[in-house]
Amino acid sequence: MVDILLVEDDEEICRLLADFLRAENYTVSIALTGEKALSLYEKYGARLVLLDINLPKMDGFSVCEQLRKNDNIPIIILTARGGRDDKLSGILLGADDYIEKPFDIEILIAKIKGIFKRRLARDTISDGNITLNILDGTVSKDGVKINLSAKEGELLQILMQNKGQTLSKEFLFNRIWGIDSESEIQTLTVHINYLREKVENDPKNPQKIITVWGKGYRWI
Repeated sequence: MVDILLVEDDEEICRLLADFLRAENYTVSIALTGEKALSLYEKYGARLVLLDINLPKMDGFSVCEQLRKNDNIPIIILTARGGRDDKLSGILLGADDYIEKPFDIEILIAKIKGIFKRRLARDTISDGNITLNILDGTVSKDGVKINLSAKEGELLQILMQNKGQTLSKEFLFNRIWGIDSESEIQTLTVHINYLREKVENDPKNPQKIITVWGKGYRWI
């Protein structure tokens, strides 16, 4: 998962902004169109999206709306469109901030750092008898620490953060192993089974990690 997905149709601005962000040690993916942005996000994910509005074909408002249907990822809109109606549209669609161009890069980076700091402050996810500490990756069941591999921990976090949503096998595999991984998607099934052995009371009759046949898995 990258830190920032940068969505901007002006390639020169996009590359320049990406260089500034990488100088701050953020990993950055670049998309010049809304369609490409959604494709990259589905495959790799991101911790934050910087989103231009004036994109060809699918505009930034549509991208924001699509992202918000399935995720609560932070979204900062960067645009030359500073009208009141545009700002209202962005905020109502779920954007966390709306910054007009031209902007001060130091202010943008400060806003990004602030969002990441607030997110890290919410460092635990609890559901029933399972608690996951996002910062150090530790997991406890009924108050007792259980040992998970790094991949099992990543898988558990994604499932718990998307409670009630069916996540496709392809989505989970690409998020954790990456589309260019030499592993096969069957690896995901193996790790789901390992995870069930550790978090379910009865792994053969799972009550938390449910298989949705023909689609994927869901944490309930």
